[in-house]
Amino acid sequence: MNHFLNIAGYLLHPLIMPLFGTLLYFSITPRYLEPELVISKLIAVLIITVLIPLIIFFLLKNLKLVSSIHLEAVKERKYPLMLQCLLFLLIIKMVFNPYDFAEMYYFFVGILFSVMTALLLVFVKFKISLHQMAIAGVTMFLIALSVHFEINMLLGISFFIIGNGWIASSRLHTKSHTLIELTTGFFIGVIPQFILLNFWL
Repeated sequence: MNHFLNIAGYLLHPLIMPLFGTLLYFSITPRYLEPELVISKLIAVLIITVLIPLIIFFLLKNLKLVSSIHLEAVKERKYPLMLQCLLFLLIIKMVFNPYDFAEMYYFFVGILFSVMTALLLVFVKFKISLHQMAIAGVTMFLIALSVHFEINMLLGISFFIIGNGWIASSRLHTKSHTLIELTTGFFIGVIPQFILLNFWL
């Protein structure tokens, strides 16, 4: 059971959630898109949201500014979250535009607002669950895509709802977060995605 709960922190890590959301969009959208375009967008998201943060993480670890990829201490979160804000701005400006990819554009705008909120809370020394925030945001996005495209995504939505419970249980089990930190993370992930539905749904 320990291994089952611990593995959630890695399989459902916040760094890969934006890539999950992008994969979900391209796998269910009824619009025809050139395969080369889809691949180029996926590679861009992979590089900007996963590979660059990993490289920066190892740099910060060598500088002893962070100790773990889970960023357990509040003070360790400042620089990684600042970097994330810049990287999501880059995606919004360079990868997805609101005219051709409105769903993805506002998905990443929502993520940006969530990350900015998490960063602001760091300055008041309040730590939320970034894991819970990330998977909750993707879950809300998937529900919205299901409604938007009128596609039955009940199985996928169920998987992500279970994933929310799995990651919450994992973070409580490892004593990484309290219930209030998990709950706050959940709502910070969901609310921006929900509010931005007005712009594309």
